[in-house]
Amino acid sequence: MPDGLLIRPANAADTQLILALIRELAVYERAPDAAKASAADIDRALFSEHPKVHALIAEWNGEAVGFAVYFFNFSTWTGKHGLYLEDLFVRESVRGRGVGKALLVRLAAIALENDCARFEWSVLDWNEPAIGFYKSLGAKPMNDWTVYRIDGAALVTLAAGR
Repeated sequence: MPDGLLIRPANAADTQLILALIRELAVYERAPDAAKASAADIDRALFSEHPKVHALIAEWNGEAVGFAVYFFNFSTWTGKHGLYLEDLFVRESVRGRGVGKALLVRLAAIALENDCARFEWSVLDWNEPAIGFYKSLGAKPMNDWTVYRIDGAALVTLAAGR
């Protein structure tokens, strides 16, 4: 890990920071209006008595420069949990200095500490810098899988059985 870099678990005092980093990520991903989470949402999800979601903060010489949000899923095929990386973001000012890799290294260690069979995430197909970075670490695209999503009115309709 580079000198001056600290990867630490997020705590409740980081709620506003995490929200700011989420908004920066949304701008980077060309969807600034899509980030709708509030501070209360982040606080409740990450710092409740039994959180289902976790976060890491990357600090460079004491300044927050990135974060990762993750949760555990389950594979019926392996009979084990997996670690799913929901978001990873490193501020542009420190990209290329090992911050993203340090976050991924820590997440891989968390996966192994929790006997996970997999460590997975999604990446936008236009994000060539991220794709190249992930491949350099040995990650492989799951080209034979397509993500599906139901939200909004379609989710309400399905839940009603219609």
